[in-house]
Amino acid sequence: MTQSPTGPQWRKSSYSNGAGGECVEVADLETAGVALRDSKQPQGPLITVRHHVWSGFLSGLRHGTQLAATSRP
Repeated sequence: MTQSPTGPQWRKSSYSNGAGGECVEVADLETAGVALRDSKQPQGPLITVRHHVWSGFLSGLRHGTQLAATSRP
């Protein structure tokens, strides 16, 4: 996914039913990582993570791994 001249291209989960529920949208920021936002507040705050962190998170979800929050200086 690439960033267009108008900004990042946001996508919702394929599990989203479009009924106005709670959805998280994701956008690839190319070299900066991945951005996450609340679909109901698209102008609200973003969470950004590096690509390897996002990949590890998704891999953990796919494999049922318990994820633990870590912080780095």
